[in-house]
Amino acid sequence: MNAAGSGALRPIALLMPGQGAQHDGMAVGLYEREPAFTDAVDEFFVLLGREGAAIRSDWLSARPAVPVDEAIRAQPLLFGIGYAMGRMLQSWGVEPSVLLGHSAGEYVAAALAGVVSLEDAASLLLERVHLFQDAPLGGMLAVVATEEQVAPFLTEQVVIGAVNGPGQLLLAGPEPQLSGVRAALDRAEITCMPAKALRGFHSPSIVEACAASVPAFAGIRLGAPSIRIVSAARPGVLDRATAQDPRFWAMVPAAPVLFGPALDLLLSQGPHLLVETGPGQGLSVLARRHPEVLAKRSAVVSLLGHRPGPPEADRAAVLRAVDRLVAEGHRISASVRERLTDAQPAAAVPAVLVPTGIGA
Repeated sequence: MNAAGSGALRPIALLMPGQGAQHDGMAVGLYEREPAFTDAVDEFFVLLGREGAAIRSDWLSARPAVPVDEAIRAQPLLFGIGYAMGRMLQSWGVEPSVLLGHSAGEYVAAALAGVVSLEDAASLLLERVHLFQDAPLGGMLAVVATEEQVAPFLTEQVVIGAVNGPGQLLLAGPEPQLSGVRAALDRAEITCMPAKALRGFHSPSIVEACAASVPAFAGIRLGAPSIRIVSAARPGVLDRATAQDPRFWAMVPAAPVLFGPALDLLLSQGPHLLVETGPGQGLSVLARRHPEVLAKRSAVVSLLGHRPGPPEADRAAVLRAVDRLVAEGHRISASVRERLTDAQPAAAVPAVLVPTGIGA
C-alpha cells in the first residue's frame, strides 16, 4: 500500500544525478555488501580496462591520485554508481517505470533502459571524458534567480546551462568570462555559488568536444528504450527516433538541462515515487519542492545521504530507503537489511576519508 493509503503502488521513477553531485568516497559503503551493486560496478570498471582499475583505486582510496571533480573521475564514477544502484534496486524486485537523468544521468538512463549496452557505454564514456579534458577550463554557477533576472548578465559564452526549478538555475561557461558574470551577479546581490565542475558543461564552450564524439555514437547500436525515459535534454518522453539518434546523445553535455520542466511533465502524468539513485540529494531537494510532492500525491526517496560521510553512513541511508520502500508496499527480502546492518563484520574495503560539505 502506498503512503496515501490507496492500496496501489505508486510507479517508481528513478532520478539520476550528473556532474556536480560527485564527492570522494560516494557509495563506497555499498561495495562488497550489496552483491548486485558490487557486480555491476565491477563489471563497469573491467570494461574500462586499465583506466577502470585506476578509477576504482581512486574511488576506494583515502588519497585519490586524480581529484574527483575532474571529468575523467567524476563522470565514470557517477555513471558506474548510478547504473549499479539501479541494478541493485532491480535485484530487490523494485522495478522502475520511468527514468529521468540530469545531465550525465541521461547516459545512466540510456544504459538501464537498454538504449546502449554497458560495454558500448563504457567505451563511449572514456572517449568523451578525454575530449572534455581538451575543452576550455570553466565551470558552472548555481543561481537563485529567474531566467528574466539573469538575462542581462548573460553573454555569448556564459549561458543558462540548467533550469532545475522555479528560481533554480545553473549558469555555465568558460573562464575568465564566468568569473566576470559571477562578480556582476554579486554586485547585483543575486545569490550564486560555484557548482562542482571544472568545465563549462551545457554551454557553447563544450560544443566542439561533444560534436567530435558524434562518429563514436554513430558506430554503435542504439536501441529503443525498454523502460520509459523522460529526457531533460529534450523535455518529453524519449521516442524511438530520438533514442536512436547519435547526435542527440553526443550533444547532451552541451544542451541545456531542463530538469524542472521534465519533472513537471513526469508528475503531470500521475503520482510517482521518485527515487534518487546517486550521491547526494540534490535532485531530491528539487523534487521535494514540487507542488505534486508538497500535496503528497508523489513522494521522494533518496538512496544516499545529503552529505559525504563514512561507509557506514551510506549503508544507513540505504536502510532508511528500504524502510520507506517497504512502507510504500514493496516486498524486499530481509536479507537486504542483514547485509547492510553494521552488526555484521565489515567488508574488506579500504577506509575512505571524505570532507564535510554539501555537493552542488
